Amino acid sequence: MSVTEKDRRPRGLRIAERARLRLGSGWTLAALAVALVVLAPSLTVLWSLSAPASENWAHLRSTVLPDYILNTLKLMALVATMTALIGVGTAWLTVSAQFPGRRLFNWALVLPLATPAYIVAYVYTDLLSFAGPVQSALRGITGWEGGEYHFPPVRSLPGAAMMLSLVLYPYVYLLARTAFERQSAALFDAARMLGARPWRAFLRIALPCARPAIAGGLALALMETISDFGVVDYFAVPTLTTGIFRTWFNLGDVLSAAQIAAWLFVFAIALVFIEIIGRRGRVANPLARDRAAEPRALHGVARWAASIACALPVILGFVIPAGVLLRYAILQGDPLLGRSFFGFAWNSLFVAAVAAAIATALALLLAYGERLHPTRFNRISIRLATLGYALPGAMIAIGILTLSTGIDHAFAGAMDRFGFSPGLILTGSIAGLTFAYIARFLTAAYNATHSGLEKIHPTLDAAARSLGATPRRVLSAVHIPLLRGALASAALIVFIDVMKELPATLLLRPFNFETLATRTYRLASDEKLGEASTAALMIVVLGLIPAVLLSLSISRGGARPVIAPPYTDK
Repeated sequence: MSVTEKDRRPRGLRIAERARLRLGSGWTLAALAVALVVLAPSLTVLWSLSAPASENWAHLRSTVLPDYILNTLKLMALVATMTALIGVGTAWLTVSAQFPGRRLFNWALVLPLATPAYIVAYVYTDLLSFAGPVQSALRGITGWEGGEYHFPPVRSLPGAAMMLSLVLYPYVYLLARTAFERQSAALFDAARMLGARPWRAFLRIALPCARPAIAGGLALALMETISDFGVVDYFAVPTLTTGIFRTWFNLGDVLSAAQIAAWLFVFAIALVFIEIIGRRGRVANPLARDRAAEPRALHGVARWAASIACALPVILGFVIPAGVLLRYAILQGDPLLGRSFFGFAWNSLFVAAVAAAIATALALLLAYGERLHPTRFNRISIRLATLGYALPGAMIAIGILTLSTGIDHAFAGAMDRFGFSPGLILTGSIAGLTFAYIARFLTAAYNATHSGLEKIHPTLDAAARSLGATPRRVLSAVHIPLLRGALASAALIVFIDVMKELPATLLLRPFNFETLATRTYRLASDEKLGEASTAALMIVVLGLIPAVLLSLSISRGGARPVIAPPYTDK
């Protein structure tokens, strides 16, 4: 058909043809469908802002909401400062200096990522309380009595920031270390020739060049901070997340809880834009990357100071919590250890396995759809679908609750006409809980899968297509066999994240459905850390697997970390 003949077609047909070319194929439509489904809970939460203000919401807005927002901002500021200092400092030391234990710290510094923050909070509250071993030993050594000395309270906003920082700094460490390793030695040679000391070269060269990676790590750490519930609830720090639970459980007002959750969405989106702004500017190496900078040997006190600086985060963030949990598990442990406890473990394993399988399958669909049709429309759809990691679990849970309740009521109303009462089908079900996990952690699965697809050369696709293979056949016969490692990593990361997730599980779990995370939370909240130690230790042990694999994969060089934010340019 000639151009003239095309122009004579009806305008509606021409518009439809252009839309079809933009959309690409069914893969693109599938990506759009996934994005809409995954974003539905968040859109529901935002829609709650248009609802008329209730008496509860008016009261919350004039009394406690400002405190929720202010405390959340303070917590974010403290966590950002601490994680930046620990993460950037240890990353620069392990890359640029030679000191005792450097090879060990290269991978050990990521171990705290395996320990959920709420478990670390439980351990240190037990250790640092007035009746705990630390203060008891201090009184025994000094002879002081209660009231004769001041001990900083661990259950406070700064204490909560410290607990979170101890387990979140690896996000900054991993990405900053990767950035430092890719910087050319020529830059530092030139700086030394001009008389710059190592500290000045770090501030003027290394740090600005690593700014995008540091910004990405801080964004991830702060996203985890605003979504945390276990630490701030246990330390009685009123934040937006605790406000959601208090409003829903104490006032029984789901709409007001959703309106508080909308503020969490605002914080999350603000973090996304701040992270994108932090990546602007020219930060690429202007010189050829002929070789990496050689680590400089430290001498005297400096070499041992570097070892101590790298050892402290590992000891405080992993060794002490894991050691205390192991001791309690041996001496006391869960009294239900046996059939009941294995039921809790089975619940966790089941929902984690189902969520990991579905999330990995959806991630493969999204990544392959983008590979087939890398259009702007397709990329936007995928960015929307993988925005879940930036959204707090409590906010997603509130959105799913609102959606499922509305669907159940509408279905029950329709069935009443036929004299049938189905009750609640979606609300408080395993399906709703699994949906929350997928919406929250699809990002991690997509990043791992996309990284694997990037390593498969497009000529393999072209060769298969030239032999008559359809896109589906290319995927099943070529890509999936080559992606086994990436898909396994994606499923493993989602599996462990689901095992640790607490806010969404508390809000959406079916009645009498206990997981390892909720079992730990319930017992530790009742000051029964010894009984909670078994479930907590199992979560930590399972979390070690992806933490170690992640550290080793990055230390071997080159691979883009699977924790990279999904909304940044890849």
